[in-house]
Amino acid sequence: MRHLARLIVICVTVLRYGLDELALSSFRQPWVRLAVRVGTIGRTLDAPRGERLRKGLERLGPIFVKFGQVLSTRRDLLPADLADELAKLQDDVPPFPAAQSRALVEKAFGRPIDEVFARFDAEPVASASIAQVHFAQLKDGREVAVKVLRPGMLEVIDDDLALLRTIARWVERLSVDGKRLKPREVVAEFDNHLHDELDLVREAANAAQLRRNMEGLNLIMVPEMVWPLCTQNVIVMERMNGVPISQMQRLVEAGVDIPKLARDGVTIFFTQVFRDGFFHADMHPGNIQVSLAPATFGRYIALDFGIVGTLTESDKQYLAHNFIAFFRRDYKRVAELHLESGWVPPGTRVDALEGAIRAVCEPHFDRPLKDISLGQVLLRLFQTSRRFNVEIQPQLVLLQKTLLNVEGLGRQLDPELDLWNTAKPFLERWMNEQVGWRGLLDHLKVEAPRYVQLLPQLPRLLHRALQPRPAVDAQMIAALLDEQQRRHRGGPWRSLAWVGAGVVLGAAAALVVLLTWPL
Repeated sequence: MRHLARLIVICVTVLRYGLDELALSSFRQPWVRLAVRVGTIGRTLDAPRGERLRKGLERLGPIFVKFGQVLSTRRDLLPADLADELAKLQDDVPPFPAAQSRALVEKAFGRPIDEVFARFDAEPVASASIAQVHFAQLKDGREVAVKVLRPGMLEVIDDDLALLRTIARWVERLSVDGKRLKPREVVAEFDNHLHDELDLVREAANAAQLRRNMEGLNLIMVPEMVWPLCTQNVIVMERMNGVPISQMQRLVEAGVDIPKLARDGVTIFFTQVFRDGFFHADMHPGNIQVSLAPATFGRYIALDFGIVGTLTESDKQYLAHNFIAFFRRDYKRVAELHLESGWVPPGTRVDALEGAIRAVCEPHFDRPLKDISLGQVLLRLFQTSRRFNVEIQPQLVLLQKTLLNVEGLGRQLDPELDLWNTAKPFLERWMNEQVGWRGLLDHLKVEAPRYVQLLPQLPRLLHRALQPRPAVDAQMIAALLDEQQRRHRGGPWRSLAWVGAGVVLGAAAALVVLLTWPL
């Protein structure tokens, strides 16, 4: 009955906002198209389709809101108008009761809340679809923030995910664009993302990694986790005091250097991506504050670490080479990089891919650099790559989404921000460090522990290398050949058997040689 009631609510919402017309418009079956036309009779659907989709997801509740947020990052799959509208989804969710939050904290720690905190504010300071946050004070006087997972989330999520999987199967089976959009893969990605967010210890670990990576940069602050008080459902962290970055007037009045703040944001992003390969992937204004404390004045404060992106060394090398080739308008090199990465089928013509990339990039370069959107160029490149059957990697889609957020935030702070000129020296310096003498020294430092282990073995290895190679017993091989000739008169099958035996013995002799070959 619970599932049936939920399904009825979903159906009513779908009809109210015309989501059936939106979802089924690409289906190839005539009866489906007829049903859509009949279903729209008597309904007024004047609002744009993106707005209707956003409002429908908001009405369906926090799980569908979160799904819309995740879906908005897949700009390689969605039309621009839908992606832009879904990006407006906010986690403005009513908080659950204070008494319930208090009970959840006590259950997580296994003791009364007064034994853990000197003060626990009943009123939450933030409430999202997955959790809400309370301020508190520890017994030792430290001010902290307590993040509490919403109760019953796992059951709700599993129920709604089951419905989403069913919808995805039908879309993939009936829609013209079903296979290209990969709805089941999108739902599976959402499933993994949500279950990761339900484990708050994972978020705490992400924060600890970012804090460690950003030490010494002096541009961004990450709260310290209170590990003895971190569980799967409740985590406690250092309380951060700052001004939301969206409150520009307060920052200006406080004397913050806004253009420098915009440049610092670009530096932080590219440092996380290319130096660390581990970046905060949810950089919207609600998760960013600016410190006004004298000791840390003008520094960023990062919050909410449920979504992070990771890049391998090959990913970083590929991206850096691509960006630098873009800056130099070397479109042939961009096409070659696509082939070298294995994302494009081997038979793809380089000149055809080069021409498509040139068509994407050249219109942007004819404009002033400060007006060029690096994120939009990357987005157009992903869309163009679809013609060449390029498999877009999920980690790069997340990177592209974050780049759009960072670029939009930077332009909001400083309309004159030139992301290209800000990023180019950083990337060129990073590449020089990777391939120059400094890069060589860094790699030697990484490999040093292995060299230390090998050094004591060098005399023994040198001694073995100077020993004469063992020769194969020539007499044994001659005897085998004589026996083979003698047996040859016994018929073809016997001869074949002895030839096989000779091959086996020869392979064994070769194996002996290989095993005793000097290292």
